[in-house]
Amino acid sequence: MEGSPSNGHPRIGIIACEILKREIEMLTKDDPDIVHREYLEFGLHIDSAVLKAKVTEKVNALKGKVDSVFLGYAICQSLRDITKQVEVPTSMMESDDCIGAFITPEEYAREKRVCTGTWFSTPGWAELGIDGVIKELHLDCMKDQGYDRMFFLKMLFEGYHRCLYVDTGTGEKEKYEGMSKDFARRLNLKHESRGCDLRVLEKALAEAKELARSANEEKAAQPEPAASPA
Repeated sequence: MEGSPSNGHPRIGIIACEILKREIEMLTKDDPDIVHREYLEFGLHIDSAVLKAKVTEKVNALKGKVDSVFLGYAICQSLRDITKQVEVPTSMMESDDCIGAFITPEEYAREKRVCTGTWFSTPGWAELGIDGVIKELHLDCMKDQGYDRMFFLKMLFEGYHRCLYVDTGTGEKEKYEGMSKDFARRLNLKHESRGCDLRVLEKALAEAKELARSANEEKAAQPEPAASPA
């Protein structure tokens, strides 16, 4: 734990997927309200039950240590309504997955209309590269069984035509865009790039701060416990 009780100063914890670490760190740099940061390993969402259990465990472990939690996850199939089920006031991103959180759900839908077969890439996804996608698509076991994973990956990508890199503004654009282009080349995809504004993440972070303020106000309004008789 990075912080301690602060007499009304908001204490916010971050529990997030490592795929969003660069963007969250950029948005919260030097923020004194953030007293806990924890990034969970990529790929938990592959098993929805495991993801929900792990996220619930991590958020609940912060009870009494923070006033609110910013959950750096989108719905990811299994986290709908999780903010109503955890024991700490929690905000999360209003999006089906992290790409929608980066470019907004509206832009996500528009880009899919531009090219239905689009694979979306970000700095985090670009760095994971082919190996990350193999894990995402449950092809890990193929190597142990003696199969060529790239053969099956290319089969699964036959319906894709474009790789769209989303520059999230975290720096080293040429490096991560280059990784994304290499990914596209290996899978014979057209490559394009675009930017984003992170408003979905910013809104969820603002909601976490408001939840923390409300929690502190509620504590302050509670009467002091009566003194024990001498």
